[in-house]
Amino acid sequence: MKDAALVSRLRADLLAWYDGHGRDLPWRKGARDPYRVWLSEVMLQQTTTAHAAPYYARFLELWPTVADLAAADDGAVMAQWAGLGYYARARRLLECARAVVRDHGGRFPDREDALLKLPGFGPYTAAAVAAIAFDHPANVVDGNIERVMTRLYAIATPLPAGRSEVRQASAQWVMAQRAGDWPQALMDLANQVCRPKSPLCLLCPLNAACVAFRAGDPDRYPAKLAKAPKPRRHGVVFVVTDGVSVIVERREGKGLLGGMLGLPHSDWQAEGGEVAVKHMFDLTYQTFGAYEHVFTHFALTQEVWLARVSVDDFSDVLRRHNAYQALPLAEVKALPTVFAKALKSLLSLDLAAG
Repeated sequence: MKDAALVSRLRADLLAWYDGHGRDLPWRKGARDPYRVWLSEVMLQQTTTAHAAPYYARFLELWPTVADLAAADDGAVMAQWAGLGYYARARRLLECARAVVRDHGGRFPDREDALLKLPGFGPYTAAAVAAIAFDHPANVVDGNIERVMTRLYAIATPLPAGRSEVRQASAQWVMAQRAGDWPQALMDLANQVCRPKSPLCLLCPLNAACVAFRAGDPDRYPAKLAKAPKPRRHGVVFVVTDGVSVIVERREGKGLLGGMLGLPHSDWQAEGGEVAVKHMFDLTYQTFGAYEHVFTHFALTQEVWLARVSVDDFSDVLRRHNAYQALPLAEVKALPTVFAKALKSLLSLDLAAG
């Protein structure tokens, strides 16, 4: 552990740096509404700030309060989430909003232990909302803060095994003074100075306490175990269009991409297995190559099969297969990325052409 007086002084130095260099992010504007803090934290999980920002703005426009979100149609929320990935987050978002309204009168609890009982709240989210929204001292540790702490303390244990050491180190800096600003200051330091590669150590207000800086080897941290290659699966996706709309289905509420709209597709078979392809809807298809998509636990290679049909045939398919529906081509952004990719190259063609 580091000298307490040094930690207190450097903590004040970083907060002063943050006052002059903090990022201008949409969820930091105005009062610290716990709904907005929570919404931003959920969206930022496994997602870059630049990618999440327009989704955040659109959600607030459609559902400005937690009560509005709790009352929203599931399909509408899932459609607005399309493209953010990790779609279980959207389902838990709705579940949590409804729990806050049902069990807490529409007000988020302000204690970390109470927040942890809400659906979708893990230790990080509970600590972040407690600190940022309610200004309570909380040990907020995300991937950015892990990088700062492993360098400050030269924590050589590879992540994730080293996370208990990281939490112990970061806890030394948690104090009541500006408790909500502190984790945000660390995150901005990680973004602008303590970068993953080529950190700007000479500009860092914490460098006097940084063991990795003194050793001249900050790029060594954080240490991580080599990732095993992801298994690969294969499949076929069917694009059926009349030139105006495309046929989609609402996926089951649980599991991968649960509750989302998606294109019909074959089963995703493990590499080496034969992809069983049935001629969906008894139509004739053209093949348009394949594309790649990476999920959390596997990589997917998917062929694209296209059937252009007449308006009458399109309507007939929908009548015979009532589990499916039409989605206007202008609204394909409502599809998850794995299916939007199938349409991306095809939309450069004139799908209305015969």
